[in-house]
Amino acid sequence: MAELQDPSQAPKEEHPLLASRPPVTDPITYLTIIEYNLSEETLPVLHKVLQDSELTATIGWDLVHLLLPLLPASEECLQDIATKGNPRECVLKVTEALRLLEFQERQGETDEEEDDAEESEHTLKIPEVGLGESSTSPAFQRTILPPLPVLKFEILLDVLATLHRRVKTKYPSRFLSTSLQAVLVAYNRANTHIEELTLSAIKFVKTLSGTKRPHLPSRRSSGNLLRTGTGQSEPDPEAQSEAPGSEETKLVNRLLQSFLTHILEDYVLSLTSDDDVPGLSWASRLIEKYQPQRVPNKPNYQKYADRFAKDEDLTSRTAILGQVVALVQDLGLDYDELLQTVTDAEIETRGVPGTEDEPPATAEDIPLSRTGSLILIAARHVKQELYASAKTDESSSIAIFPDHATILSNFVGTLGPQTVGLEPEALLDTILALGLVALEKNNVGEPKDDEAFAQYLQTISLISANTPSPSLRGLAHYLTSTVLRSHPHDLVRLTFIRDTLEHCPYENLKASAVSWLKGETLEANAPGHQAEDGGETNIFATSVAISTVAPFLWPDLADQYKLADVADSWIQFRQELGFYVAALNFYYLLLQAEYLHDTLGVKNLQIEHYIKPLKGATAQFKQALDKGADNELGLDGEEALEQAKADVGLLEKVIEWVEGGLKKL
Repeated sequence: MAELQDPSQAPKEEHPLLASRPPVTDPITYLTIIEYNLSEETLPVLHKVLQDSELTATIGWDLVHLLLPLLPASEECLQDIATKGNPRECVLKVTEALRLLEFQERQGETDEEEDDAEESEHTLKIPEVGLGESSTSPAFQRTILPPLPVLKFEILLDVLATLHRRVKTKYPSRFLSTSLQAVLVAYNRANTHIEELTLSAIKFVKTLSGTKRPHLPSRRSSGNLLRTGTGQSEPDPEAQSEAPGSEETKLVNRLLQSFLTHILEDYVLSLTSDDDVPGLSWASRLIEKYQPQRVPNKPNYQKYADRFAKDEDLTSRTAILGQVVALVQDLGLDYDELLQTVTDAEIETRGVPGTEDEPPATAEDIPLSRTGSLILIAARHVKQELYASAKTDESSSIAIFPDHATILSNFVGTLGPQTVGLEPEALLDTILALGLVALEKNNVGEPKDDEAFAQYLQTISLISANTPSPSLRGLAHYLTSTVLRSHPHDLVRLTFIRDTLEHCPYENLKASAVSWLKGETLEANAPGHQAEDGGETNIFATSVAISTVAPFLWPDLADQYKLADVADSWIQFRQELGFYVAALNFYYLLLQAEYLHDTLGVKNLQIEHYIKPLKGATAQFKQALDKGADNELGLDGEEALEQAKADVGLLEKVIEWVEGGLKKL
């Protein structure tokens, strides 16, 4: 029996993919033969087959889904299809592949695993470097393959860009609209490697728009961003001789503008807040510049500005944002249009995920992303504030009223007041940054009425109460306090403080209201600050202010801690402890400031109904804590017990101070 010959050792001209090429077989049969024989080993043979432009134009579009699972080895064949396949049919197949693309989150990835990957066989050779791109960047020391879905996304966008440049039609927007929607569908599904996907999307727009700006390399690039193509593109076999008109050109440009705003929205909102770095931390970096005295004086504390200058992940955020900002400028996106999008009172309409909208008829039919537009506006203002080289444009200034107030109502609490402060931290950072810029420029403006003023303060203060980010809580509190102090009428300020103490369900926000009251009281009673405009006495320099808020500042707690279940009482106590301490500290300040006793009627304040129940509660909790692990408060572990004892001890100490001050009255 003759020995079977290894197919891999057979002469290439005898390979089934070569021997059965049309006209030996019909195209449909030949596609079946390709599918049956396709493997990484046969890809070089298929590449040779695909040099036949006529054959590739006939079958190329049907090979896309077969080649994707074989990436990265099949990339060359996909590029053959991009340059020689029927561009119109191939566009449909590529967009279909993008819509079907699924991303799976990689669980348990560690630094050690990444290090192992760098040493593995998946390290790629650096491909040819394109014009304007640097091959000496540290990002290109080694090139590591990302997960297959990410690689598919990158290469599909490369292929799609080539195909769109080949399509010659009077109405290119019809193809482009479908493609951009498919890219967004795929991009929105991703939950890892967002940086790489964003860079691919940016490169895609640059290629289609013809911008000459160099592409920004990824720090963990697959090499995709360096590709320059593999061959000469064939003309569109169905090319139309009539070129697109001016309206069509405008429509295509608008599609790219809109696409970028949606990509920017998804990218920025995807940024995780590790180590309390929400989004681009614009607000924190601004406050460091505006008020350096607020920077914590702690050992080894690193300012946000330094972190964004030195940390590779954070510098990458800034670089990607810069690429998008520059690109939308190249595309002619107007600032006034961005502002109109952001401040438009009409609710933003969102398409149904996974569905495709009909191609737009005019550029005016294509909406920008409202959040993406807001980020672009903030980027412009923050750049002018943080970088001395940035050109200042006073005509684009934003005032607290009405501009920032409108932005706040359009972006925060849109699902109801219970969601205020629970928005993505990157979005809250963007909004607070614009508020800080307005305050720094003393651009408060005029609220429509007292209700609009109170609504603005309520929303900002709820952000300070609800957002998980410590830095954003502090900045929102600063913004609330400063805007509150900006109102010229003391009665309006007092009304807001009283309403917060009376109606706010958040104890930490009520504690903030105590600090506002304290500031108003001290300032109004300082020498030379007794009169408001017109010579009237400031209400905070009279007993009216204190007597107005006293029922809510030091309420009757006689029934507060009569609950039979001491564990329930403890939960309530822990929630309100901060407010208790703030209220008692303020009362102690009044006791110590003897020059205020007559002016503010301090001696007439009765708070026994407040102090006595608190003393009883602390005694009860202290007794329970003395039982250690057998306590009735539901506390487990030594650390929890010690913290509870410290909390009870703190309130005991403050009550002791107050009682000592009362004896001196």
